[in-house]
Amino acid sequence: MALNSRNEESVVQCPVCSEKMESFEINPHLDHCLGVGASAGKEPGGEEEEEDADAECGDPGEPGCKKARWSPAPADGTQPGSRRVSAARSPAPSTRKQPGSGAQPASKHQAPSPVFALFQKTQRSPSLAAASPTGTDAPAPGCIAFTSAAPSQSVVLSEANQEERKKLVSLQQLEAKPLAEIMRPGALAELIGQSKVLGENTLLRTLLESHDIPSMILWGPPGCGKTSLANVIANNSKKQSNTRFVTLSATSANVNIVREVISQAQNERKLFKRKTILFFDEIHRFNKTQQDSFLPHVECGTITLIGATTENPSFQINAALLSRCRVIVLEKLSVEAVETILLRALSSLGISILRQDKEADSMDGSKESEVQISIEREAVRSIAYLCDGDARAALNGLHLAIQARIAEAKKPLSNNGQQNTPIKNIVIKETHIKEGLQRSHLLYDRAGEEHYNCISALHKTMRASDEKSALYWLARMLEGGEDPLYVARRLIRFASEDIGLADPLALTQAVSAYQGCHFIGMPECEVILAQCVVYLARAPKSTEIYMAYGAVKESVRNHKGPLPSVPLHLRNAPTKLMKDLGYGKGYKYPANNV
Repeated sequence: MALNSRNEESVVQCPVCSEKMESFEINPHLDHCLGVGASAGKEPGGEEEEEDADAECGDPGEPGCKKARWSPAPADGTQPGSRRVSAARSPAPSTRKQPGSGAQPASKHQAPSPVFALFQKTQRSPSLAAASPTGTDAPAPGCIAFTSAAPSQSVVLSEANQEERKKLVSLQQLEAKPLAEIMRPGALAELIGQSKVLGENTLLRTLLESHDIPSMILWGPPGCGKTSLANVIANNSKKQSNTRFVTLSATSANVNIVREVISQAQNERKLFKRKTILFFDEIHRFNKTQQDSFLPHVECGTITLIGATTENPSFQINAALLSRCRVIVLEKLSVEAVETILLRALSSLGISILRQDKEADSMDGSKESEVQISIEREAVRSIAYLCDGDARAALNGLHLAIQARIAEAKKPLSNNGQQNTPIKNIVIKETHIKEGLQRSHLLYDRAGEEHYNCISALHKTMRASDEKSALYWLARMLEGGEDPLYVARRLIRFASEDIGLADPLALTQAVSAYQGCHFIGMPECEVILAQCVVYLARAPKSTEIYMAYGAVKESVRNHKGPLPSVPLHLRNAPTKLMKDLGYGKGYKYPANNV
């Protein structure tokens, strides 16, 4: 009784043909059912293959051959390299001995074999099924076919199409990530617009290609490629087993987190001889005391620091830290560079470009989307001009325009309540771009370097009597959000410093402009400032007062010895005692001595 129950427990069922057998026979039986280990010279799935399967795979008690074969198509139309379990055939006769019994042949099954789950991972595309006019699953040249028991479940995969589809960005990805993040470069060759720093034979490019990364501060305006350059360095470090890359941002990190990263870097260096590259974004948001936490570890090489900032490092970065890092200046991207970035993004999205004759210039459009999207060439140029050299703003502007047009095409009802006809061809025009980007993306920071750059430009163009340029820089400041009272105070200074006695009314004009701005504010006061700027630019210039006072100030500051006392005749004598001491004696009033 115990023997029978033990035999029943050792009996298992084949998941392919549902045959019951001893557990030690399941592996060779599965190899036989799946057609693994058959001779390459015989027809796949044929009788000869079934009879010789055990002979090729060795002893039935040992695991069979697991190597898959890809052979040319046989005469009966069977797929080349297909793995098939025939519904009409039965397993090959078996003379395996069961424990406690004689040799028994394996039972035959006429019902179709169930499909093993391995072959159901990929669904066949409807477009591929429609491409076969005869209903067969013959693959096209350059394709690989995986066939299960049912011919209708075969999947044809084109290797060339797979590579192309990997390069395309699905429009559905735009709902999860910004386009600027999706298109972030991953290789040095993909960085566009910084040829002065990263061009051929430049120092930085040579160091990056040799994987010898120095500590550096990346300084440049927003959207010029600072984070993208760090991303390229991160991708290169992943290929090096002796380098790890850590990313932090001053907006979310503190000194404790920095110390923890440095502690990990020390352990990595001591135990595994691995270098640590720390990319610290917005490093200028750390004050100079917090920046001191980097100093000893950058000095001894525990970490390689890559800081990114939009502010002038001379003012915002600790001088001791600057001496240990190389400052890399990234310039604002040109219009041509931004346009190239936009065209690459359009190519990845599969969006075609309309030329002046309105014919779509195909850029390998994605066939996954039901709608065909195209964009006017002038619309691309408009984005490149409006973004003011900011690639992130340009890509996000393009992203906004695409989403807006797709959402409009998907509206079920029109404005008058009628059913909308589904739009299959969407065209993004220049007017749509200008709707989304109402004004130019101005680079201006009231507390940063651009603030001082613009006021300096305004001052110097007025000094040169260039009223048109002066108005331009005034508009740059006001449209960037500058305080009008700050500009008015600077104009008062200019009236005395650069005009002085050549036109005494200039000071009155400047003070009146300040009072007017104080009374009515922005935006009405902008014309008051414009009037004052033009008046001061046209006025005759004289620096006589400025130079004279500067000379006297220098004489007082550089006087050697004690300063001379005020002469007695020039002193005031309000009391009798002071008069008796000689204060004011001998002073002659000029009006009485004319």
